Amino acid sequence: MTLLDSQEGRDLTVQASRLQGQSIAALLSADATRPQAFSCEAAGLHLDFSRHLLDTFTLENLLSLARRADMQARIAALFAGREVNHTEKRPALHMLLRASAADNHAARFAEVVATRERMREHVETLRSQRQTGFTGEPISDVVNLGIGGSDLGPRLTSEALAPACPAPPRVHYAANIDPEDLRSVIAPLNPATTLFIVCSKSFSTEETLHNALAARRWLQDAGASEKDLARHFLAVTSHLQAAEEFGIPPDNCLPLWDWVGGRYSLWSAIGLSTAIAIGWEAFCELLRGAETMDRHFRDTSPESNLPLLMSLLEIWCCHFLGATNHAVLPYAYRLRRLPDFLQQLTMESNGKRVNRSGDTVGYHTAPVLWGAAGTTGQHSFHQLLHQGTHLCPVDFILPLAPADADEDEDGRHGRLVANCLAQSRALTVGRSAAAAEDSLRQRGRDDDAEWLAPHLAIPGNRPHSVLSFERLTPHSLGALLALYEHRTFCSSVIWDINAFDQWGVELGKNIGRQVHEVMLGPAAEDANEPASTLDAATAALIQRWRDANA
Repeated sequence: MTLLDSQEGRDLTVQASRLQGQSIAALLSADATRPQAFSCEAAGLHLDFSRHLLDTFTLENLLSLARRADMQARIAALFAGREVNHTEKRPALHMLLRASAADNHAARFAEVVATRERMREHVETLRSQRQTGFTGEPISDVVNLGIGGSDLGPRLTSEALAPACPAPPRVHYAANIDPEDLRSVIAPLNPATTLFIVCSKSFSTEETLHNALAARRWLQDAGASEKDLARHFLAVTSHLQAAEEFGIPPDNCLPLWDWVGGRYSLWSAIGLSTAIAIGWEAFCELLRGAETMDRHFRDTSPESNLPLLMSLLEIWCCHFLGATNHAVLPYAYRLRRLPDFLQQLTMESNGKRVNRSGDTVGYHTAPVLWGAAGTTGQHSFHQLLHQGTHLCPVDFILPLAPADADEDEDGRHGRLVANCLAQSRALTVGRSAAAAEDSLRQRGRDDDAEWLAPHLAIPGNRPHSVLSFERLTPHSLGALLALYEHRTFCSSVIWDINAFDQWGVELGKNIGRQVHEVMLGPAAEDANEPASTLDAATAALIQRWRDANA
């Protein structure tokens, strides 16, 4: 029997059936204290979940489900460094990178501290313009070469926190193996003043390694010698020999440990590009924000535990109300990359079809996560949110004040906040057909008001949360990202899946190498026979590739 089939799960199924006929707007109208009762605050973040289709009884049932899962013991095991990633026989101790649980892991934390000191030295050398390239000119640009967790977290935090017009060194990112990605990044740069950070634990990630090789050729074509390459490359890797064979000496390499998963690695040396972009003190404040959320998550009881409550809302919407997707809408242009980051965090972690014992689960796990920055999404997919047939819970992410008051002289941030609150209210109350008809008649559309009204009607009653904080700072962003990390873990506990492996990523990589070998090999004598062991459709597309590149 699964946790969701337990008595607590059956009780919640009854609650979902009971509440289906009610409206969120009515729940709000019936209780003026509901926004206070259905809210939670931690590390400067405030969650208002009063606009979800649940009541006090349902919330208590959800907390009972968490207790049945022995959630607090599972959280304790995570921080204690137990083998929570049981398929790879590893702990998941990314919290240690921001000093959480340091007392229990002295040897590992000593390595973290030593690596952090080396990071600080690189950051200060680059930001003070003391590091020079092969012509003796100071490094003016840094390009981070990584993919997945080695790109999404650093890219998000750099763009969210760096000054609008940064002083050198300016930080850039290239991740895609498509040559246009790196080419477009380096086109305006000067090879003599550009440094690359190669982020790959194994130093063999295909996309990253090929981009690194292309970057090395670019430098050499500009006159850099083999000896000069050390001035232009740093690496974050566990494979020092491969890095040295590439031309990056051990002194230019920073470690990444097996107990840090890629999508949780921003807080490690993978975050070096972020630290260069925003400065060392700001990077440390990012870590402190995450540490504050760690301590809240570890030490706070379930009914006030912000990550756990967000997880329970996810479980409620997905399993009991039937939602299969989830939108995250940051009303802050600087956070436009947040949905990209959360897609990897949540779907790579919880996109699983078997439980921890290897048995097929009989329910959906991670919802499809998507989103974009407000208000741009209002002019594209918000139509589906308001009038579509899909149930799509939403997280609105809302900084209440601009990151820099000097940048908001005309008060546009207030208009941004108003747009967010308006979307929240529209999702809640909607517009009845009668109200739509009245509106049309007021506009002089008496002749077709009755016919047109259903097209203007909006059902409302769409569940969503508003996660607000005073302003976007390194501390608030660190807390926000750690919040979603821990929410993801809690959901994995209730779904009984491993949030820390990603075996589904491997198969495509392996087949990719096989396909490439066939592409570069001799063409089949009989065009109707599949090449090698590939299927006929793949073989036909390979032949089309050969024809296009003949």
